[in-house]
Amino acid sequence: MRLVLHLLKREPQDVLLFAQVMKELVENVRYCRTCHNLSDEEECAICKNPKRDHATVCVVESIQDVMAIEATQQYNGVYHVLGGIISPMDGIGPQDLEIQSLVERANKGDIEEIILALSPTMEGDTTCFYIYRKLADMDLKVTTLARGVAQNDQLHYTDEITLGRSIVDRRPFSA
Repeated sequence: MRLVLHLLKREPQDVLLFAQVMKELVENVRYCRTCHNLSDEEECAICKNPKRDHATVCVVESIQDVMAIEATQQYNGVYHVLGGIISPMDGIGPQDLEIQSLVERANKGDIEEIILALSPTMEGDTTCFYIYRKLADMDLKVTTLARGVAQNDQLHYTDEITLGRSIVDRRPFSA
């Protein structure tokens, strides 16, 4: 309702431009076929970038987390966006997330390290453990962020310096 009231105060051409941009957003923005990040093409700019380290995959909960890690300028690998975390209280199970596509990516054999960069909450840790178990039989290094990120905090609210150090100082994940 606030948006409608705000738009009614604007010039008609501004409202029409806004409407056109929203229409293009709906028609052109999609999820990357590889990592599930937002893109206006089948594959996002990060996945298409040959200068990125495609052998290192950072697993995150949301697109906001990709943006937060990118803002640190400390990570040069690629991503895998789960689209949430396991939360039985909210009715979200592993089948509701992009975990199977991560396992399929890892099975191809091109990945050397998977960084589990999920928020350090009970649900985040549960999701990390579930993914770790799914990847246990594969020949890859599975790491998690250093715990400079506050316990029970959301990753995309973490300041860039703390998040950057957590990426650089990541450590092996252990169950």
